[in-house]
Amino acid sequence: MSMRHVQPADSADPTLEADVFAKNCTSRPVLQNVASRWGTLALVALREGPYRFSALRRRVDGVSERMLSQTLQALERDGMIHREVVQTIPPRVEYTLTDLGARIAEHLEALIITLETNLDTITEAQAAYQRE
Repeated sequence: MSMRHVQPADSADPTLEADVFAKNCTSRPVLQNVASRWGTLALVALREGPYRFSALRRRVDGVSERMLSQTLQALERDGMIHREVVQTIPPRVEYTLTDLGARIAEHLEALIITLETNLDTITEAQAAYQRE
């Protein structure tokens, strides 16, 4: 497995390459938004197509209205999702993935599939850990 080796990013100098391992790198908060439980689930759910807020909340079972709203705002700010107000009566809001969001969601879905297909191995490892 090859790791990329870059110089730490300095937020004062935009010409430096991003390095998520550097404590001041501006990519860290974006990674936190994407890799959070609700961010990951919202992005992967939106791979299925456009969602209205309430339908997305039902799809991402367990998320509160407030947390989903904050998550969607962060992902919109980071350029991962697009929020569109559809002019109907009453007006409705639909969320879709941007091209960047779709690329990231594809990788996240692969991670989820890997976890789900290896759940037996994970469960066995957890049980073995508990026995120690």
